[in-house]
Amino acid sequence: MRRLLLLGTGGIAGQHMEEFGQLSECRIVACADALPGRAAAYAEKNGIAHAFDGLDAALAWGEFDAAINATPDGVHKDTTLQLIAAGKHVFCEKPLAPNHADALEMTEAAERAGLVNMVNLTYRNSPALQLARQMVEAGELGDLRHVEASYRQSWLVGKAWGDWRTMDQWLWRLSSEHGSTGVLGDVGIHILDFATYGAADGIASLNAELVTFPKAEGDRIGKYRLDANDSVAMTARFGSGALATILATRYATGHLNDLELKLHGTKGALWVETNGKTSSLKGCFGKDIDDAVWRDIALKETRRNARRFIDALTSGINGDPSFRRAADMQKLIDAAFVSSADKQPVAIG
Repeated sequence: MRRLLLLGTGGIAGQHMEEFGQLSECRIVACADALPGRAAAYAEKNGIAHAFDGLDAALAWGEFDAAINATPDGVHKDTTLQLIAAGKHVFCEKPLAPNHADALEMTEAAERAGLVNMVNLTYRNSPALQLARQMVEAGELGDLRHVEASYRQSWLVGKAWGDWRTMDQWLWRLSSEHGSTGVLGDVGIHILDFATYGAADGIASLNAELVTFPKAEGDRIGKYRLDANDSVAMTARFGSGALATILATRYATGHLNDLELKLHGTKGALWVETNGKTSSLKGCFGKDIDDAVWRDIALKETRRNARRFIDALTSGINGDPSFRRAADMQKLIDAAFVSSADKQPVAIG
């Protein structure tokens, strides 16, 4: 039985309780939170045996094998390095770090220590994405020519998730002073991973444009200066030479939380859609190419990230998506910021 520490008891913690709670090989035995009393209240509500005010206290106790790092983005690095130094395996929320240098430092520390390290890129849980990659790797699309990837949200124009104008949980995401790197830093890692994983290829160069739209008088609401990017559009070339267009936005009216990936090859095409809960996969192959007919492809069950992490703990073989994968995605995010600022393409070294 693998004993887990839930580090951070904010909104995302509930998802981890649900995901890991379904697995018989592990148990969340403790939780910790930097806000005094918060972990104790969470433990009582969720039947967790031990609670600690902060990571130091949890590490002093030490009776756990691995940690689920669900802390705020800005403290992922410090808390993860502490866990690694204590010999604990880590399943970290995305983004791993705010920049590639920090993400690489975390990656190398985990690999040096021989610890299982994974990042919760949740859309890897999509059976449509997993099957699409398998078909690409099997050569069913022929040579890849075009990739279209988009992550569309609409919480800046709708209220399905609440009113961003009055809720701190959304306002901080619009303000660089409060640690936000905008839509690119928030969900850019998801769509970049989605595109490159599905295409089974890496990005060799990219050209990005970041846009911040006016949202309030003086671009400020209370203590929040609304300066973080709202949308990013980029063109990219894959290592294979395929041309890609990649979009992430919070202004996609009519879309709550939709990811889409189209892969166009010389022998066929695939169309992946998911909202994080349901997935679909369509293909256009053979005689259907002449008439541009897309047909549904039956999906298979796939292992979810929590399952892969526990399997990695059992086997001792690191799971995917790993810290190194997340660091590679952070390199692309960093390059997109540079490209937009310099108004020119950036080669990925």
